[in-house]
Amino acid sequence: MSKFRWAYIGSGSIAKNTARSITRGNHSITAVYSRNTEKAKAFAGKYSAKVFTSIDDLLASDCYDAVYIATPHTSHLEYAVKAMNAGKPVLCEKPIGISTDEVDFMLAASKENNVYFCEAMWTWFSEVALTVKKWISENRIGQIKNVHIDYAFPGLMMSKNSRVLMPETAGGALLDIGIYPITYCYNLFGYPQNIICNGTIKSGIDIAETVTLCYDGFNCTLEMSLAKLKEGCRITGTNGEINIPMFHLARLATMKTDNEKKTFRGKTGYLTEFTRVAEEITAGKTESDFIPFSATRACMQMMDECRKQMKLKYPFEK
Repeated sequence: MSKFRWAYIGSGSIAKNTARSITRGNHSITAVYSRNTEKAKAFAGKYSAKVFTSIDDLLASDCYDAVYIATPHTSHLEYAVKAMNAGKPVLCEKPIGISTDEVDFMLAASKENNVYFCEAMWTWFSEVALTVKKWISENRIGQIKNVHIDYAFPGLMMSKNSRVLMPETAGGALLDIGIYPITYCYNLFGYPQNIICNGTIKSGIDIAETVTLCYDGFNCTLEMSLAKLKEGCRITGTNGEINIPMFHLARLATMKTDNEKKTFRGKTGYLTEFTRVAEEITAGKTESDFIPFSATRACMQMMDECRKQMKLKYPFEK
């Protein structure tokens, strides 16, 4: 079986991380475009890929099977729509955009061109998260009583030029890391009845927030921060609980009930994500079974509401 060929748009840290992983499997990187040509050449050289200095030339080429967008999220809309208008299947890094309006433009481009489009949310291509969802759907821990998710990393210690800390690139905790717990709750429980967000804004970005997603009979409390290191998800029910220590890149999930203790082990990785996307594209799908359009749009709506409550606007929105 021939390798699935990828065109990379972007050659930064996420591109490098995914490339190292997927090229261990049945994938190859055959084309690269970046606004920084020298970085693109250095990255492409490791994989014998062709460097394109024009995005239009890249999209006119047939030397690849799909496009992977690994640029800051403020440029996702531009590249994704251009690629889909050129008839190219697209896997786009999260967050897929900065607002529901942007998501709508991208979903419309996918539908109008009848071409595959998917958000690269690796958590939900993993058997660990899918197993947790199965346990919940089977009512294994009884009626849900409480959910608490922490996700924090010391982003404030990064360079001031990091996209995570720059208002101009829609930096901050919510879009960069908050998307993970928000997506986790949505995929398990659907859209909440109410959303309450309290955040801290500093130098034009949100450096921390507590988001409460209110459901019928229980709440999901989400704590996100760029000022510390902490991660974990605990789901409590009337008959037990589920714990996922590193939920966004989980390798295990543990369920304890009155009658049993069960641990599921697996791997959350780029290779699984890219392989499943390649299989869907090869099968002729235009929407992912793992990350459907409805989930992508709903989670962005939830983040829009959080930004509204925090009164958070980026410089290019004012």
